[in-house]
Amino acid sequence: MNDRIARPSAFDTVNRLFDRAADLLELSEEKRTELKTPYREMMVRLPLLTDSGEQKIYKGYRVQHDNSRGPMKGGIRFHPEADLDEVRALASLMTWKTAVVNLPYGGAKGGIQCDPSELSDLDLERLTRRFTHRMEGFIGDHEDIPGPDMGTNARVMAWMMDEYSKFHGFSPGVVTGKPLELGGSAGRLSATGRGLFFAVERIAPEIGIELDGATVALQGFGNVGYWAARFLADAGCRIVAASDVRGTIAHPDGLDVDQLQQAAEASGSIMAFEADGVRKLDRDDLLSQKADILVPAALGGAIHEHNAGTLQCRLVAEGANHPTTPEADAILAERGITVLPDIYANAGGVTVSYFEWVQNLQQMRWDAERVDRELREVMHAAYDDLAAAAQEFDIDLRTAAFVVAIRRVAGAARLRGMH
Repeated sequence: MNDRIARPSAFDTVNRLFDRAADLLELSEEKRTELKTPYREMMVRLPLLTDSGEQKIYKGYRVQHDNSRGPMKGGIRFHPEADLDEVRALASLMTWKTAVVNLPYGGAKGGIQCDPSELSDLDLERLTRRFTHRMEGFIGDHEDIPGPDMGTNARVMAWMMDEYSKFHGFSPGVVTGKPLELGGSAGRLSATGRGLFFAVERIAPEIGIELDGATVALQGFGNVGYWAARFLADAGCRIVAASDVRGTIAHPDGLDVDQLQQAAEASGSIMAFEADGVRKLDRDDLLSQKADILVPAALGGAIHEHNAGTLQCRLVAEGANHPTTPEADAILAERGITVLPDIYANAGGVTVSYFEWVQNLQQMRWDAERVDRELREVMHAAYDDLAAAAQEFDIDLRTAAFVVAIRRVAGAARLRGMH
């Protein structure tokens, strides 16, 4: 089954989730329209003369969704499917994500519609700098703070910071996810996976999962998937299945996370991993593997109405952005499968980005132990807020997350007035 058949607008899907929570809060239509409508949307043309002498035109986007609670925050992704609708949906999710974990931010997102694997390092730098040049009047450490996302990394953030600084003076706080040498934060690379682990750590006892000995299946073995696997394995979990774009690899006794990573680094895929008893399956087989915990850490829409019935897990901890459709949510709820929603479970990245921004503004540096300690406190406190809202309204955790977020954003917007 092609999981992209008849896929609805990503932004419409986010707004369906918003409206479900807004109904419980009895929000007026005027307030709903205000909170759902992006503050600013930009599309820029990015001409590039490549190393090979070919002239290409790329499209770049930045959607700034809301600034009621503070400067806007959100990643930059380089991906062929980074169109305006996807970026708009992700910007909206960032508004609710930062509010769920109670960071003083609003939401934004950006992207360039390109395949970075097809670009030379020099072409990638040129494209990044041109995009930053187009956007420099609309971003800033008190306006909109980009960070890395799919297809981008610390090096791309360094180029963005350097290009912006040409116009505004040395400005490390304009982006997060930078190299440590340029004001990056300890723990940022692993932050999303570590935050997901802290979320799982917090809920596991409440739903009867003992992490020492629990089984885990991971969809996607990129940055989030690898670090989530690393921390879960360190807590005693067995990683019984993992997948990437080339397939699924499984072993009932557990996979060695470091060896999987070494195989991926050497060959570009975990499918190069060899060991006795390992089964190699199709990519889509990952979701139906039996495990206590399923971590979808790939693209959005992976769990949908056509495959939600095949899941064999007790907990879904969403490492990717909107990996579960509303139709699948209903099926999982009916089957008694608990879902830790993306706007909470993968908020570790933006939380440590906030720590990085604070360090840049204060011109000081935290050690890794402080970063980890502060992140655990944020993730555990946010879960308590979600659980309280879920109990108050007798709702699932995803709806509870939106209730918590909308209350905070609507409250800030009301206090600020027309802004």
